[in-house]
Amino acid sequence: MKQGGSDAAKRAAGESAAEAVEDGMVVGLGTGSTAAHAIRAIGRQVGAGLDIVGVPTSFQSRELAREAGVPLAELDGVSVDLAIDGADEVADGDLVKGGGAAHAREKIVDESADRFLVVADPTKTAETLSHPVPVEVTGTPCWTVTSAISRSRRRSVGNWRRSRASSNTGCSWGWPTPSTSATRTT
Repeated sequence: MKQGGSDAAKRAAGESAAEAVEDGMVVGLGTGSTAAHAIRAIGRQVGAGLDIVGVPTSFQSRELAREAGVPLAELDGVSVDLAIDGADEVADGDLVKGGGAAHAREKIVDESADRFLVVADPTKTAETLSHPVPVEVTGTPCWTVTSAISRSRRRSVGNWRRSRASSNTGCSWGWPTPSTSATRTT
C-alpha cells in the first residue's frame, strides 16, 4: 500500500471537493490532511460570502474550521447535505476509512449525509484493498460487538490474531484484510 502523497496533490483534491459546496448547505467536515485542504478552501468561500454551516468530524477539523471562519453546528441539530472526508485506501470503488483517529464520528457524520464525497490523492489508489479495516464500538456494547466480530473473523480467516486498545468508554480494533496481520488502531 502506498503512503502519503504530495501536498500539491492533496491540496488539488481538497479544493476540488470544496467546489461541490453550495450556498445554504450543511457540510460534514472530514478529518485528515486532504480534508484539511477542503476545509481551508470552504473557509475562503465563506469569507467571500458563501452561507453554509459545517459539522466537524473531529477536534482537529473543528479547530481548523474555526480558524478558517466556517460557522459550525452539532450533528444533532442539523441535516447534513454533503460530507467531505478522506480515505486511507481506494480500490475499484471500495474504500477503507478511519485508520487515523476519528473513526466513529467520521462514519456517523458521513453516513448521515445526503451525499458523501471522498477526497483522496492518487497515492491512495490500489488494485486491491490491503489496509487494515478499522472498527470502533463505543460505550456499553464494546466487548459484545467485538467478540461477535472476532468469532466471525476467525471462521472466515482462520489463524487470526487481534490487537486491542481499550478504555472505559469504548474500544478500537484493527481488522486485517486477508493479506495483512492485525494492527492496533487508536
